[in-house]
Amino acid sequence: MALSKVVDKLKRGRLIVTLSVVLLVVMIAGMALGAVDIAPTRFWQALEQLLFQPATEWDYETIVIFRLRLPRVVLAAMVGAGLAIAGAVLQGLLHNGLADSHILGVSAGASLGAATAMLLGLRFRFFGLGAVTPMAFIGAVLTLLVVLLLGRRVAGRSTLGLLLAGIAMSSFLSALVSLLVYFSGNRIHPLLFWLMGSFAARGWNHVFLAAPYLIAGYALAFFYHRYLTAISLGDMTAHHLGVDVERIRFLLLCSTALLTAAAVAVSGVIGFVGLMTPHVARLFGGENYRRLLPYSALVGAIFMTAADILSRFLLRPTELPVGIITALVGGPFFLYLLASSRKEML
Repeated sequence: MALSKVVDKLKRGRLIVTLSVVLLVVMIAGMALGAVDIAPTRFWQALEQLLFQPATEWDYETIVIFRLRLPRVVLAAMVGAGLAIAGAVLQGLLHNGLADSHILGVSAGASLGAATAMLLGLRFRFFGLGAVTPMAFIGAVLTLLVVLLLGRRVAGRSTLGLLLAGIAMSSFLSALVSLLVYFSGNRIHPLLFWLMGSFAARGWNHVFLAAPYLIAGYALAFFYHRYLTAISLGDMTAHHLGVDVERIRFLLLCSTALLTAAAVAVSGVIGFVGLMTPHVARLFGGENYRRLLPYSALVGAIFMTAADILSRFLLRPTELPVGIITALVGGPFFLYLLASSRKEML
């Protein structure tokens, strides 16, 4: 028995290393490929300059990598990991394999905050960022608080009440965003581009703004991974195991709010990542959230970084919003889940 546990740990360790290497390769590809490709020899020379020479001696390729492409691929990996973890947590909390971070209206709230900042022409700055990013974050957090209060007031501890409150709130806020789009006039293009999701023109300031919230959200989810595994088996089962389901659910929903709000605030609305990647991660780690959370984070980071490369590469020198790429992949995947789902998933 002890030997089988050691073998199992070694297999899991090798899988983590393999996924990490794949992520590193995809991130390197993201730094090398773009509107103008950087040859492999020049790419490694640029990395050498980045590591061992002062910034005043950098050449063009090094500047492109460090100031433009490296923060972009780092942010894409962070956002992909955050959305994947949020989706995995929600699927466990709501006992629904079709749940993702959009279901509670958090993305719609972030969209409303960003749209308001754009259309009102708000000019304040926060940590070097314009008004759009902090307004999106505020909109996401406020939306989640309202959904939690409505869900508890209407249906008490019922998961269904929380789910219905999120769907209703998402529909209402999406209607408000559509109304703002209708009256936006010549300012509609940047708003629509943001609503489709993109990592264009993102820099280190976006990375530094999102990182604390993404790290905090992941840390909170992983800290309660045992309770989350129990809740995913059913509320009654978790109660019998001594889990305070209502308190743990509230804390884990706060973690998904941090993850989703930070991701949407810096990248716009990117769908289906939180839906797809946990299902892929379950092929590796099963339903144990101690393994499922890190696997989901790595798979989400790989998928998002690869999608961002495609968004830059397919129609270069122009660029597609990355949300289009994820929707083209996620739509058929969602239909597949609907077709193959069992009663316990729905």
